[in-house]
Amino acid sequence: MSELHVALLGFGTVGQGVYEALDTHRERIKEITGKEVRIRAILIKDPSKERQIDPSIKVTTDFDEILEEEGINVVFEAIVGEEPGYTYLKKAIERGIHVVTANKAMFSSKGEDLLRRARERGVTVGYEATTAGGLPIIGAIRQLLNVNEITHIQGILNGTSNFILSQMRKEGVSFERALSTAQEKGYAEADPTSDVEGQDAFYKLMILSRAAFGSQPDWEAVPRKGITDLTSDWLQAAESFSLRFKHIGSIQREGEDICGAVEPVLVKESHPFYGVEDVENVVSVKGSLVGRVTLSGPGAGKLPTGSAMVEDFLSLIEGRYASSGAHARVGVEALIGRDGEWVVRTLDEALPEWVARFDLLDRIKLNGHLYLFIRGSEEAWDTVKHADETLQPYPVLKELPLESSLRREASVR
Repeated sequence: MSELHVALLGFGTVGQGVYEALDTHRERIKEITGKEVRIRAILIKDPSKERQIDPSIKVTTDFDEILEEEGINVVFEAIVGEEPGYTYLKKAIERGIHVVTANKAMFSSKGEDLLRRARERGVTVGYEATTAGGLPIIGAIRQLLNVNEITHIQGILNGTSNFILSQMRKEGVSFERALSTAQEKGYAEADPTSDVEGQDAFYKLMILSRAAFGSQPDWEAVPRKGITDLTSDWLQAAESFSLRFKHIGSIQREGEDICGAVEPVLVKESHPFYGVEDVENVVSVKGSLVGRVTLSGPGAGKLPTGSAMVEDFLSLIEGRYASSGAHARVGVEALIGRDGEWVVRTLDEALPEWVARFDLLDRIKLNGHLYLFIRGSEEAWDTVKHADETLQPYPVLKELPLESSLRREASVR
């Protein structure tokens, strides 16, 4: 029986997940592909560290030694940071080797270049694991684009920030205490900045933009706000209004422009993200025909991410990575007009005069502050916000329609 020869770049959490997935599911992979998968080489950083690796596998700190191995078909890349991962994958593609990556920081900025190089060399780049761990969202987008135009994407793209917000609400603890718990459980890094300030979610959102729309917005034009300013009072106020805070990445196409944001927002009980807790991720995609499609599941971790990389590997071996072609544009459906809802905190307990311009849905006083749940036009809110910069607002996220406008129109004819 013929063999498929692979190499692993990196043997941290994700690299070990790929190693275990290939080892424990060897027979299943053989049934699907008709071939035996053999790990030929693993690239490591620290040769002094003890690792449980089959002695028949070449272990090296020199990437060139891996390129010199005869017959490598696929390289799995699980290195942190833009370099040296980008250079390694570029060299592998030049040698005619397929690549599968989980490196979101690298792929968000260098993905277009790698995909172009791969097309020129007749090989494939798999990048499912760069966005939401075990969620097959890239594959879902690729499938939808066979017929649908994707107009909107919303998602909880970072399990660390979602866990922290869940802990703050359920346990009534501060951000600092919830972060400490996340670190104790291994859900947050020693330096959690990328997770809690939205950088990690931003990288993933840019990759989703490329997959869905064929391009990305100007990075500098995408607002990024983390969750470090949220307090237990804020979460208590939201809970009193039957709302919950979620750290959301959202992106949509408006005419010729692509607009996105990563920010804390509030969701209602009816929103599919309302019950998504702890380290779980979720992504909703709006298709022009299918309507809203939502996927949820583990967003990180050794086995979920390893699983995504192996699924990517099988997709490219079976030729399921064919290009979806041009990204058609059939017009963008607005999300329920230009009205919006916000929860606003004022610096005192007196009801401000500007509230008369809005529908006041609810209010609560907490520790010397007044929290107002309001509804009104976005134009009116922009005027108020610019006139008083001391106001602290958070928007309520509009839910993607379950059905497309085309289906709703057809049903009433």
